[in-house]
Amino acid sequence: MNIGKKAVWWMAFAVITFAITDQLSAHLIKNIVLRLRPCQDNILAYHVRLLLNNCSGGYSFPSTHATNHFGFAVFIFITLKNIIGKWRYVFLIWAASIAYGQVYVGVHYPLDVFAGAVIGTFIGYLTSYIFIHIFGAVQLFNPEPESV
Repeated sequence: MNIGKKAVWWMAFAVITFAITDQLSAHLIKNIVLRLRPCQDNILAYHVRLLLNNCSGGYSFPSTHATNHFGFAVFIFITLKNIIGKWRYVFLIWAASIAYGQVYVGVHYPLDVFAGAVIGTFIGYLTSYIFIHIFGAVQLFNPEPESV
């Protein structure tokens, strides 16, 4: 398979990864758990250092930001390891900083972002496993000769 076709499928799987993490976190789990954000909890609201202009709506568990970013970061980490090498760790650091930021600004509990990171990591691993199983590892140069 030439790199152009594989790139299109890689982008499709990246979007699929994001869609699964987002829908699972924001629309399924949050609506089952119904955990209030720290800035919405009547007991904690006055003790939370909210760094945003207002407390965002919706529920807190799990953090959709953490779920989405870890899912995408793990997908990149696994599928592009042959191309970006050690630089792939930057994506995990990026996802962790986004997750940490959710706690820092006062809209999530630490367990919210931890759970989001675990869920996202699992989904990113699963979609990357399926991608590699179907299309093989992404490489900059295809070692197989193209068939005519």
